[in-house]
Amino acid sequence: MQITAEQGDITTAQVDAVVNAANSTLLGGGGVDGAIHTAAGPRLLEACEELRRTTLPDGLGVGDAVVTPGFDLPAAWVVHTVGPNRHRGETDPDLLTSCFRQSLGVAADAKSRTVAFPAVSAGAYGWDADDVARIALEAVRAWDDENPAAIDAVRFVLFSAGVLGAFERALEG
Repeated sequence: MQITAEQGDITTAQVDAVVNAANSTLLGGGGVDGAIHTAAGPRLLEACEELRRTTLPDGLGVGDAVVTPGFDLPAAWVVHTVGPNRHRGETDPDLLTSCFRQSLGVAADAKSRTVAFPAVSAGAYGWDADDVARIALEAVRAWDDENPAAIDAVRFVLFSAGVLGAFERALEG
């Protein structure tokens, strides 16, 4: 699997699946979540509302992932994952690891060969970007070792230069 990091707008990434750093309601929010919902159009919210009415009445749990169509995005799929929120005491790195591993599993199940991730839990959820980068890369590499050739490429598409720097350092290390 090829793993890269770049600064950019994940909503324009030319990949099979983009990962949304969602909240547990799946009904949109700020940051990456809001940007993906806006770019995907109103059918994404309708799909998420249907998930809430049917299979996820209590919302999506921290560390879990679920897929919807990408609708107006260039990506065919949106993989929604809920990262741990340090401000709420969710400090277990295994929860963050699970976000990346579960997202890759869901993307692979949807026959995605290329996946774009944001820095799940960095920013508003209070995780240090260097920790997120290290955990993300360890999780992606471990998943690839267990699922060889399931996904061709993972792109970390990051909004800020500072977060990009953290991922570049992790990739070099």
